[in-house]
Amino acid sequence: MTETSAPRSQYLSLHLLETLVAVLPVRDENGSPKAIVYGGAERHMITSQARRRAERMHARNRANAGVGPLAGRTTGLRTREWALLTARALETGHGWEKDDALTTARAVLEATGLKFGDPAKKTVANLTKVLLFAPADTGERIAAHIAAAAEPLRTWRDDYLAAQSALAKPKRGARKTPDDAENPEGEAADAKNLPPLPKQSRAAVLTALAPRDAIDIALYGRFLAEIADSPNVDGAVQSAHAFTIQEAEQIDDFYAAADDAKLDRKKNALDFLDAADDSGAGMTGYQSLISGTFYRHAVLDRRQLTSNLQAAGMTPAEATEAATAAEQEFVTAFIEAFPEAKKNSTASTGSLPALVLAFEGERPYNYAAAFQKPIDENPQDKGGEGPAGPAGVKRLLTHHAFVSTRRPDIRTARLLTYDPQIDALLDDLEALGATRADTIEGLTP
Repeated sequence: MTETSAPRSQYLSLHLLETLVAVLPVRDENGSPKAIVYGGAERHMITSQARRRAERMHARNRANAGVGPLAGRTTGLRTREWALLTARALETGHGWEKDDALTTARAVLEATGLKFGDPAKKTVANLTKVLLFAPADTGERIAAHIAAAAEPLRTWRDDYLAAQSALAKPKRGARKTPDDAENPEGEAADAKNLPPLPKQSRAAVLTALAPRDAIDIALYGRFLAEIADSPNVDGAVQSAHAFTIQEAEQIDDFYAAADDAKLDRKKNALDFLDAADDSGAGMTGYQSLISGTFYRHAVLDRRQLTSNLQAAGMTPAEATEAATAAEQEFVTAFIEAFPEAKKNSTASTGSLPALVLAFEGERPYNYAAAFQKPIDENPQDKGGEGPAGPAGVKRLLTHHAFVSTRRPDIRTARLLTYDPQIDALLDDLEALGATRADTIEGLTP
């Protein structure tokens, strides 16, 4: 049986090494690079959350632009602005007045179970308290239902808001309790006293919010605790935090920014007195930058992905076809996408991996243990392993060769490099039973 005709394993494991120089993809609450301690040494870290969002946005943007295997397919949108998006669809698509549309949209979503910000604070009054990941056309679908049931929903809305206002108004002589201060809207305690959203409308909203055929929701999953009967999705992608395979290397870079107007005035001054107050930079500061070779790992559960797509209403054949396309796009995004923090000042998004190792198995395989001991970048004649990039490739492939002899389910290993030095190094390594790929498409059977 040939490799292409062999049944595919449940899990696709991806392992990647990439070298980054003077970048800052993610920061902690103090603006410093994120770090972990592993193997007794501090390492720089790029969180899986930052990576997953970059990958999800990369795939979504390509699909919306008609590029790649997911071209034209439905994708999701994660936002707190569903009331605003619904109201905008009511205005532009159904001719509603702005205030009427926004008031109705918020009331309908709130009565479904979503919690909103404090009405007294204009900046958050119409934003849900949590980010909600739903198909991108959710607002348009909810708006279409509201427009179709406009009169009964307006009547319900007026009753709902009146009851809400009456419940929020304190009784004469009543003293505020600590609970009132923490819950100014009387959310959960008084919800049972508000007119319920008509069943038909609630069903329409839940259908619009359902994951449906949004490919990225099937890949990365979602959790919505506020609406008990809204389906959650267990993601098919497992992502690990990326970390440097050598000890952390950081520089606090001092910068000075020029004030163009000040410099122009100084340049054109008639005498030294005119330019007396124009010395010095416009502003100064520090930014932390990191360098290093990172190990990155992710796993795709093909069975979970297909199951998610079938649960969204696809036939087995449709789910299989969509899952294959989603897998190809996920691998592309894993390799090409990068968090965009400080991209203009560091050109971080242009990096390419030194090595990608992809293989199938009946369970996930994480090779972080290969780098528990940090790479010693001293020259080999001084007891070190040399530069982290080539040394990391040797360690990763040696680790894989060792594990694969003991785990018979590992198969169809493939290697991709964008580094000519690493490409030459692969020629010198022992045969790994791995196929060399020249393109991303060649990484998946």
